[in-house]
Parts: sequence; C-alpha cells; structure tokens
Amino acid sequence: MKATVLTKETILDNQVTDRKFPKFRVGDTIEVGALIKEGNKERIQIFKGDVISMHRKGIATTFTVRKLSADGVFVERIFPYYSPLISTIAIIKEGDVRRARLYYLRDKVGRGARIKEMVLTKEQKEKRAAQASN
Repeated sequence: MKATVLTKETILDNQVTDRKFPKFRVGDTIEVGALIKEGNKERIQIFKGDVISMHRKGIATTFTVRKLSADGVFVERIFPYYSPLISTIAIIKEGDVRRARLYYLRDKVGRGARIKEMVLTKEQKEKRAAQASN
C-alpha cells in the first residue's frame, strides 16, 4: 500500500479542515474508520486500538494507534488527522495515563501493556455530556 502525500493545498481542496471528530487524548481507546480502496471498490475499514502518541503540527497533525491483531502481534498505524481518507473516529474508552508518548508499551506484554481506565464522577460525566452536545 502506497501512502499519498498530503499537502496543505490538497487538504484545503478537499475541505477537511473542520473535522467534527470527538476530542481524544493519548491513552484513549478509539475506533478509526479509514477509507480503503480495493480495485474499483471502496469500503470503510475499522482500526480499533490505543492512541500511543499525537504529533500536533497544524495541518500535518498525526496520531498513532496500536492494536493487538489476531495472531498476538501488535500493529501500529499512523493516521493523519486531516486526511480525507478518515471517515469516523469514535472513543471507546478513556485512558488514565501520565505520559505524552506511550512508547514504553512496546516493551510490555499482557497485563503490563494494559492502560488503566479513567473513572469519572457523576458531575464530570454531566459536564462532558454538556460539552459534547454543544
């Protein structure tokens, strides 16, 4: 699979600068719906995993998602945030981490590679629901 180069002009031409994705952070478990072209057909492929890093560089912002595949092998994929090939992003679980980059998870296996889930109070849940509806 060959990666296409995203320039500022191509992104502005495709009008994907106003992405309506939910705000996610490093440590969150997300599902990314990526548009895959196979021959003359197109389909959306879901890639579910943990966000292990984010590189915020304006229009060139990227995030890395790491998932466990069926064979017990971890797969990492880097997604450009403003790519027109990303159709959806959904937050599955919010993680509670203290690092900006979770590269240390590459050396961990099993329970050691788990990310603790963030526990919210009722007030925090109501506040986030109000912010999400606005």
